[in-house]
Amino acid sequence: MDTKELLKKVRKIEIKTRRLSDHIFSGEYHTSFKGRGMTFSEVRQYQFGDDIRAIDWNVTARYNEAHVKVFEEERELTMMLMVDISGSESFGSKNQFKKEIVTEIAATMAFSATQNNDKIGLILFSDQIELYIPPKKGRSHVLRIIRELIEFEPKSYKTDIAQALKFLSGTQKKKAIVFVISDFMSAEYEHTLKIASKKHDITGIRVYDIREEKIPNLGIVSMLDAETGETRLIDTGSKSVRMNYEKHYHDNVNYFKETFSKSGSGVVNTRVDESYVTKLLGYFKSR
Repeated sequence: MDTKELLKKVRKIEIKTRRLSDHIFSGEYHTSFKGRGMTFSEVRQYQFGDDIRAIDWNVTARYNEAHVKVFEEERELTMMLMVDISGSESFGSKNQFKKEIVTEIAATMAFSATQNNDKIGLILFSDQIELYIPPKKGRSHVLRIIRELIEFEPKSYKTDIAQALKFLSGTQKKKAIVFVISDFMSAEYEHTLKIASKKHDITGIRVYDIREEKIPNLGIVSMLDAETGETRLIDTGSKSVRMNYEKHYHDNVNYFKETFSKSGSGVVNTRVDESYVTKLLGYFKSR
């Protein structure tokens, strides 16, 4: 992809996702994810309805009039976007690939964090850490993240979510708001998620395609495994083949839901041909 085409794509995504974050997500994001605590702001005169527990008795005695302490939320947060860029993300049976929806969701979340003056970092992963961008603030930083999401080519096409979560725990010493965006066609990450979720506020956003749920009866067809590069002839006319395919898919989905739920982490499921805006807003409001 040449520079001109890349900049055009970045700008297109910025226009769409920034509008969403400005008008829809920034307020919901702010109320859904809290700061690190409360910091002292000022002392003012007591007003009807103030909590009497906030009265500053020293100042009240000095002025012979009730005064209360005012605290503000220490708002600044760090958002980490953990994005799966393995081979399966390049699948899509409708108008868009999973990768394109993943990029839009990540960009929307990044601009929402920017609206709140939070830092944003990026981890691109396959079965290894492909790219790490440390958390920073600002529009230019978000645009760099979008550029990497669009054009980065992974060295591997396999998936290892546990490895990515282990890297997160090793690099982020302070609490972060973490969004893991993947199709979660992987397993064996329960232990590392449990460890990471003790420190961080983690949400798994599963992006999937309708054709991944079940395989249609098309007879004998040649299929490519996007993560291994292996091509095989599959008899989709066989009922047992279709049932095994469907079972494997649902096993991964159930593992994702149960594992995230057990660790106290959030879950969002959005299909490529559905509105991820509706799904994310529903999730934020439920928090």
